[in-house]
Amino acid sequence: MSIGVHNIGQGCVTCLDYDEHYILTFPNGYGRQSILTVPWIELGGECSINCSKTGYNASIVFHTKPFYGGKKHRITAEIFSPNDKKPFCSIEGEWNGVMYAKYTTGENAVFIDTKKMPTIKKKVRKLEDQDDFESRCLWKDVTYNLK
Repeated sequence: MSIGVHNIGQGCVTCLDYDEHYILTFPNGYGRQSILTVPWIELGGECSINCSKTGYNASIVFHTKPFYGGKKHRITAEIFSPNDKKPFCSIEGEWNGVMYAKYTTGENAVFIDTKKMPTIKKKVRKLEDQDDFESRCLWKDVTYNLK
């Protein structure tokens, strides 16, 4: 008893402070329920993040919860230096909780704790300054009617 959404395409993220531009793909989304559990939403599948300026890239796997046992929201990832075939860092944990990094140097550390992250207000251009196919401009009528 589930429904899946397969996300097709890619996203672009620009870090203005570092003049870096990232191209990323998205995981699939699933709404699930088993007979004896409360429904839940989860992410699953493989994604990538690539920076054309630096050449760094990452491969990410969102693991879906097994039918019996196992945890929800698990993630594993590998981060690669430019032109390297082996990752210099491996990450595992929960994408909505704590993720841990293991470096090839032998160092282990908390990579990120999403529960302790501050909320940062988005910087979005005004609708009149956006192109016709930018998300907020394209979906403005749907957003208005949902509200």
